[in-house]
Amino acid sequence: RKLLDAGADGLRVGMGVGSVSTSQNVKAVGRAQLSAVYHCAKIASLYNVPCIADGGIGNTGSAIKALTMGASCVMMGSLLAGVEESPGQYFFENNMRLKAYRGMGSLHNRSKVNSDAASPEEDIVVNTGVSGAVVDKGTMMKFMPYFAQSVRHGLQDMGINSLPSLRQGLYDGSLRFEIRSPNAQKEGGVHDLHSFTTKLFSS
Repeated sequence: RKLLDAGADGLRVGMGVGSVSTSQNVKAVGRAQLSAVYHCAKIASLYNVPCIADGGIGNTGSAIKALTMGASCVMMGSLLAGVEESPGQYFFENNMRLKAYRGMGSLHNRSKVNSDAASPEEDIVVNTGVSGAVVDKGTMMKFMPYFAQSVRHGLQDMGINSLPSLRQGLYDGSLRFEIRSPNAQKEGGVHDLHSFTTKLFSS
C-alpha cells in the first residue's frame, strides 16, 4: 500500500519463488506466491494499478492460476529461457538439448556486480540464486501461440470470456476455488502408465 500511496503505476509481486531463487532460504522472507498475488492485487485494484506475478510460473496452468488470483500479467523467466531467441548457447547433456539459466542472485551474476567493490563489506557476495539449465523449447514464434491458446482454453473451461470478466468474478465472489487433495492432484496429471512421451505443441 505504501508503494501505491507513493504513486507506483505497477507492482511486481514475488520474493524468492522463482525457479532459480534461494531468497526464502537465505533471508527468511517471502510468502506463498498465489496468496501474495491475491492480497497485493486486491489492494492494487482499489488504485486501478496492475500487478505482475513474478515467480512460480512453471507452465501454462501456473499462469492461469496467477491470472485468476488477480495478476494482470506474469513474468516468464524460466519458460522463455529455453527458446531459440533467448541469450546463450545450447548444449547437450544426457541426450537433452539444454540452455544455461542463471538466477539474478546467483554467484555467477553477483560476482560480476561486486567486481568493483569499494570496501571489504561490499566485497562479500551473498548467494541468493542458483545456476542451472532449462530444456530447449524451440522458437518463440511457436511457443507463445501455444502458451496464449492454452490460457484461452483454461478461461473457456471456466466459462470466462475475458480477463476483465475473470477479475470481476474474483472480487464479486462468483469465481470459486477448490482445495485439491494429493490424490486429486495425481488424478489431474498423467498416471497409471508404464511410460509416455509428451510434446508441448505440434511441430
